[in-house]
Amino acid sequence: MKGTKLYSILNSKCPVCHKGDLYKNKNPYKISETLEMPERCSNCNTKYKIEPSFFYGAMYVSYAVGIAFATAAFVISYWMIGLSRLNSFFIIILTLVLFLPIITRISRNIWINGFFTYDKTKV
Repeated sequence: MKGTKLYSILNSKCPVCHKGDLYKNKNPYKISETLEMPERCSNCNTKYKIEPSFFYGAMYVSYAVGIAFATAAFVISYWMIGLSRLNSFFIIILTLVLFLPIITRISRNIWINGFFTYDKTKV
């Protein structure tokens, strides 16, 4: 799977070399460090932040990823488990709150992968 955008997105690796980490701390639930990224890749020296406010666009991606998580929570709670709509609503809220750091990181990973491509020569 290495060499695909999906690998970089799911493993939070540099979109160019797939070796360097995108985040300083691998644990997304360390809230004070959730979005801390090195300026450049430790392996290929790719600059992650192309321009100031580069990751603002990830907010749009975050909306779509959040909808996907909410839809999955609804399908599981309402259709598979058989909870009421009100209880399913509370499950959706709980899911979005619990997975917020992961949704944020996945959105950033998707966003940065839209601007870079894998380069075998930089591995």
